[in-house]
Amino acid sequence: MSSVFMFSLIAGSVLVMIIAISVFKQHPFLVLLLVAIATGLLSGMPAEEVIATIKTGFGNILAGIGIVIIAGTIIGTILEKTGAALSMATAILKLVGEKRSVATMGITGYITGIPVFCDSGFVILSPIAKALSKQTHVSLAVMATVLSGGLYATHCLVPPTPGPIAMAGTLHADLGLTILIGLCVSVPATLAALVYAKKIASKITLHADSSESVQVDDLIAKYGKLPGVFHSFIPIILPIILITLKSIADFPSYPFGSGVVKAIVSFFGNPVTALILGVFIALTLIPTAEKGSALAWINDGITNSANILAITAAGGSFGAILAKMPIAEALSGSLLFSGLGVFLPFLLAAILKTALGSSTVSMITTSALLAPMMESLGFVSPLGKVLVLMAIGAGSMTVSHANDSYFWVVSQFSGMDTKTAYKCQTGVTGVMGITSVLVVFLLSLFIH
Repeated sequence: MSSVFMFSLIAGSVLVMIIAISVFKQHPFLVLLLVAIATGLLSGMPAEEVIATIKTGFGNILAGIGIVIIAGTIIGTILEKTGAALSMATAILKLVGEKRSVATMGITGYITGIPVFCDSGFVILSPIAKALSKQTHVSLAVMATVLSGGLYATHCLVPPTPGPIAMAGTLHADLGLTILIGLCVSVPATLAALVYAKKIASKITLHADSSESVQVDDLIAKYGKLPGVFHSFIPIILPIILITLKSIADFPSYPFGSGVVKAIVSFFGNPVTALILGVFIALTLIPTAEKGSALAWINDGITNSANILAITAAGGSFGAILAKMPIAEALSGSLLFSGLGVFLPFLLAAILKTALGSSTVSMITTSALLAPMMESLGFVSPLGKVLVLMAIGAGSMTVSHANDSYFWVVSQFSGMDTKTAYKCQTGVTGVMGITSVLVVFLLSLFIH
């Protein structure tokens, strides 16, 4: 299969998917699976291998984030129905003011994205985004876009998330310097997300389900007060703290050692364990008079997660088919000596990210491709290696679309249709990636 045919096939597959979902209003689950099958067959893959790959990709996504999505949806449902989400939003607005609520959402995502996977972070924080949207009458599209951007910036650029750590190891980059430069580069990326959310996403009218507001108002009238602020935040804050501790424990320096303490921290800091604990803490928010509704509310959360799981997993199937193609080899052969400087790693990572869907896979693959080329590219100093790493991270943001599980997590938890998600999620990740690589380029002029 020639490189031209392969990239034409990928581009055609994405285009067909967009048209089928956005124009002909077909369900993303069916479209993703059908496009994945067609792409696999047209690429020359044996029919049995196509089906096996689709099943594997589907299952791997569910294994990775399935429980997290279900647990997060249950927590979100309980926070909404008990009025805890409203309590959190009210506390935030008193602290920062209504005019700064959008920026606060972006900063929250930025900080949370350092230790927490962006998928998990968005699931955990989406109830706050919805509650703030209701309180401030700001479109949920704005809150979701800036939250997604804040999470994504540090997820792609700042250790200890797996992608940047893996790149640092592959490129032999200093981890401390990577964290420092990553924090610097991710700030303009987050600011770009904030501007995009206010200028572009604000034109989209999107609100959380109005029925949730009615339920909260009914509870306030019935019980006379909202849950306490501290109690309301704990189901969200505790999982973040636990996951953060696990990230710290996994640092190469092993700050918690390598024995029992690390094992305990790693167990409770696993997103699955942390979110399940969050569910049980959320259950304590349910007033005594409503304890009989606990089972129904959990069922609501599980039911609400079904559509998200199906679409996200189908996206994993499509990504698995694309991962079987020799994309990386084709790219390394055609762009090796193009003299693009830091834009070379950016373009390699961006093409892989757009084609494969996974930022982490894009980071790991691109850094492995470039590791033998670092001397010929002229990036041999400690800062030079980190700049290449940052350029790859910027490319791995560009762009999040239908073959990326994060695209579906953001769209489904925010109630966006696919067309809106392309405007918000795909648009903001494109702007963030370009902003980040321009910052890296400017840094390379002064410190490389």
